[in-house]
Formats: sequence, structure tokens, C-alpha cells
Amino acid sequence: MESRRSTRRTVAELVAERWGDHRPGLWCEERVLTHHEVAAGAAARAALLADLLPPGAEPHVGVLLDNTPEYPLWLGAAALAGAAVAGINPTRRGPELARDILHTECRIVLTERTHLPLLDGLELPGVRLLPTDGEEYDNLLASYTNAGPDASRATPDDRFLLYFTSGSTGAPKAAICTQGRLAAAGASLVGQFGVRPDDVHYICMPMFHGNAVIADWAPALAAGAGVALRRRFSASRFLADVRRYGATYFTYVGRAVQYILATEEREDDRDNPLRLGFGTEAGAVDAVAFERRFGVRLVEGYGSSEGGAAVQWSPGTPPGAVGRPAPGLVVLDPETRKECPPAVCDAAGRLLNGDEAIGELVNQGPNPFEGYWRNPAAEAERLHDGWYWTGDLFYRDAAGYLYFAGRTDDRLRVDSENLAAAMIENILARYEGADAVAVYAVPDPVTGDQVMATIAGSFDPAGFADFLAAQPDLGTKMAPRFVRVVDRMPVTATNKIHRSRLRREGLRCTDPVWWRPPTEQTPTYRRLTRNDREAAEGSPRG
Repeated sequence: MESRRSTRRTVAELVAERWGDHRPGLWCEERVLTHHEVAAGAAARAALLADLLPPGAEPHVGVLLDNTPEYPLWLGAAALAGAAVAGINPTRRGPELARDILHTECRIVLTERTHLPLLDGLELPGVRLLPTDGEEYDNLLASYTNAGPDASRATPDDRFLLYFTSGSTGAPKAAICTQGRLAAAGASLVGQFGVRPDDVHYICMPMFHGNAVIADWAPALAAGAGVALRRRFSASRFLADVRRYGATYFTYVGRAVQYILATEEREDDRDNPLRLGFGTEAGAVDAVAFERRFGVRLVEGYGSSEGGAAVQWSPGTPPGAVGRPAPGLVVLDPETRKECPPAVCDAAGRLLNGDEAIGELVNQGPNPFEGYWRNPAAEAERLHDGWYWTGDLFYRDAAGYLYFAGRTDDRLRVDSENLAAAMIENILARYEGADAVAVYAVPDPVTGDQVMATIAGSFDPAGFADFLAAQPDLGTKMAPRFVRVVDRMPVTATNKIHRSRLRREGLRCTDPVWWRPPTEQTPTYRRLTRNDREAAEGSPRG
């Protein structure tokens, strides 16, 4: 056992290996740093951090920065110092923002002057705020410019990341990622995608989120590839940045791909150096459109934010599928704890046994989940019966391929039939007027749920009804009872659709809502009035 542990790499080792490598390694706007300069900068900051941390304090540093060079430099610094970085979300406000900083026990918060107003008036006892774009910071660093990277103090078991998972229910949880796990994740992606030292990884997703660090920065570091930073995601600047930096790889989450596709199409869009995009939630329709327009294949991956389960795409994976399960990954019925049977579909691709086939993805084998920072109750929700429960719905086909069906709170129960929001969304995404689609449950006044959809874009009620009637794989219970029409889909800081907000607002929103009364035989839609809403909501259920 000990000999196996000794072979595990650390992030600190990967940072130190770039010392003496004078190839360009980091681009951001007009600034270019070599790999050597990145390693040297990390070493200087590691030495500074060792002197800044109060004795006995947890070695945690909060980073409240946009995607500037300081972010990866401080990731490297924390690795060399055996410290952990807590990525602070700049879209959080007031007590919630203070809670994130205090919960992760950060005694130092690195920020920039543009973010200082977010921290004004917050009660942060014992926390030192250090802007990285000020004279004080430059003077502090000046004393450490001769430091070299020493990876000997770091171990694979050192906490390295405290990254917040989405807080759709309750406060966000700070998932733990050690140096060993991140180094292994980077190496795995290098092997999966053939990342080369001459590649350039474009990081346009926010680095406070796990996607940018784990799926973009880590494989670049493991392969000795370069990284190019975009301070904040910009769909209009995406292609120009890719060409400017010679980017070959990028990651995405949420609606980023849809935003890029919404930009003006040009004849030379395929003239770009990209080889691959890797991410989640692009959707099959947009993935096809992206490859047609830019000549770049998007690989939809799956990995729980906490690292407890992952599914890798492989050649031969059918369209719409995520990949084959690794040993130990099974789809279980949460109530019976039994494995769900394979999906049965008709000739049109309509899932016929969703009640039986859709279940929660569970890892019954060894997994790298490393817990949440000081949150045993949340850990117990993930780990019970000796297994890791992802909280995500899947089904598998007869060949064993897995298909994502949404979060467990995206399950709908309509007329005693279980439906998955993700499946309905994939169908509604074909509607010509839809720039984005979200499907979720609203309460039925008698029992169970009704299907509600929010569509961003244009909406023609008669045309939408005709569209639904023409979809061969739309089940009889899947057609939305309600359709909310918005100009722009509400999203989180990581461009994921803000589903908890949509569910919370339900029918009581300021946007126009169209509905199909249950008493009408033809699937026509009409504007929802106040009286209609009261009738649809019925009496509160006990």
C-alpha cells in the first residue's frame, strides 16, 4: 500500500517541473509569461504566503479574482506551500459572501480593487484582504523574487481546493480536492484527449468553479501545455481569442456554447486551431450545430463535482449518451436499492419504461470523494449504504451506455408516470424559436406534478403546438402544460440555468406564461390569466 502511495504525484511537483522551461506558457490580454516565469511567480507567492499566514491558522487562502494571471499563480503557490485555495464566487453578496469566506476559514483573501466594494461592510474578523493590483502587494512580493519552487513539503494528501458546489438547496458546500486527486485528474484527461506540450488551453470559464481548474488548468499543467485566460467569458470574443492565442482545447459549462452559437455566423468560422471542447450541458442539438459551424467536436463528459463518480466518453458512444460506466457505477432505484433495468425505446426513440429505467447513478466501488469542509450532514447525504450517491438521474441502454436524465430534483411525477426533465429539454431544444430551454415541475392541484417549460427566444403558441405534435419521441405525458417565455434565461455565475429560481417562481412570475388547459382535447396554448393561475394552482396541498 505504501509503495502505491509513493507513486502519486502532487500539483506542487507539476508546478516545479516547469522551472527552466522558457516556452511561452501563460497568456492574458497583452501579458505573456513563460512556463519558467509562472513557476518562479508561484514560488515567490508561496514564500510570501508562508509569512502571511498566522501561526496555527488553517492554511487556506480565499481567492476572489477574475481570470487574471494571479489566479493560476496562486494555485501554484498554494500547491508549493501545502495550502488550499477556496475559490470565492463574486456573484455572491452580503452575508452569503461573508459566510463562504468564514466557513472555509480563510485568514487571507486575495482580491482586486474592482471587487473591494463587494467586501465593504462585511464582518470578516481576523481576515486580511490583499488586493493583487496595488502597491502594497508589489512591495510584499519584491522580497521573495529570488525564491525557487520547492515541492518537497507537499504531499498527495494535502488539501488543495475548497470549491463550492451549487447551492440549489441550502448553502453551497465546500468540496475538498487534494493535490493527489487533482494531479491524477489532470493526468487522466491528458491520456483521454491526447493533450500535448504544444497545446494551448483556453480558460474562459470562471476559475472559482471546479470545471476551469480540474478540467482545463490541471491537464494543461500535467502535460506542460500553455493556458490562455479570458478575464470573464465573452461569446463575442471567443473565436478571436482562440485564434489570437492558438488555442486547441477549451472547456464549457451551462449555456456557454449556446451563447457562442448566438453570435453572428461568418464564412471563415471553421478557420480556427481548436481540436476539442469538453464540458457539460451543451445538449445534442447545439453540439451538432457547433461542430458544423466551427469544425470542432464537443465531448460531453460527466463527473460529479465532488469527484465521487465519473463517466468517460469513448469512440463508439452513441449520440446523446455520456459513455459506458466504469466498474462499480450502477443506476439504482433509490427506494428499492435495486439496479434499474435497461431502457426500452420504440422505433421513434421514445423511452417506454422510464418509470423503471431511470434511477440515480451510484458508485458502489472505490471512489475519490474526499468530503466537504466541516459539513458531516452533507457528507452523509452523499455516502450511505457504503456507496456514493451522485444525486443525478441516468438510464442505460441495452448495450450498457449511460444517458443523463437530470438531477434528482429534476424528476417529475405526472399522472403516476416518472419523467426526467433533461429528456424533455432535449426534445424542446429542437423548437426553432428556442435559444434555450428549461423544464421543471410545478405542483398539480390534485397530486403529483405538471410540466412547465421556460423558453428563451421567440414563441408562437400555434406553431409550438404543431411542433409538439410532430415530435415522434415526445411521450404522451411530456408536453408542457405551461410555457414561460423570457428574453434571456436566468443563469448562475457559471452560466448554468438557474433552475432553483425558476422552480421557486413557478407560475407567479412577471414574464408571459402560456398554458394548455387540461380540459381541452387539442394541444393549443393561450395566455395564462390570474383566474387561470388560481384554477391551475388549486387549493394548497397538505
